Amino acid sequence: MKARDEIRLSTLRLLSSALNYEFIAKQHVLSEEEELSIVRREAKKRKEAIEALRQAQGKPTPSGSDQSARIEREQKEMAILEEYLPAQISDEELAKIIGIVIKEIGATAMADMGKVMGVVMSKVGGAADGGRVSKMVSEKLQQK
Repeated sequence: MKARDEIRLSTLRLLSSALNYEFIAKQHVLSEEEELSIVRREAKKRKEAIEALRQAQGKPTPSGSDQSARIEREQKEMAILEEYLPAQISDEELAKIIGIVIKEIGATAMADMGKVMGVVMSKVGGAADGGRVSKMVSEKLQQK
């Protein structure tokens, strides 16, 4: 507040509100994992908003608002939220984990993707985005 960083302040207020709503809905003190999932959900909302705004960019809007300013604000909000998330693992580490899981399960076709995804996501937890894992698993299974 003292720094007068309006975007950070509003983002943290929105996050606090989301955590509070979840606390009320679950009727118990949230665990650290539950709190991280809420932060991930809020960051994902920003990412989806950025994609939607980019697709709408250049098209006339009824309000005549500037899409680039809104995109920039969403990107700043997403960056602030990502500060509170654990670091993402590298592609090399993720590929190694996927390779090990595929060997363990004995997956050979795309039909085994669900099994592989479940085990990989349980191993990496929040250290890798589900979309990124899905893409890499499908690439590995298609190579087989």
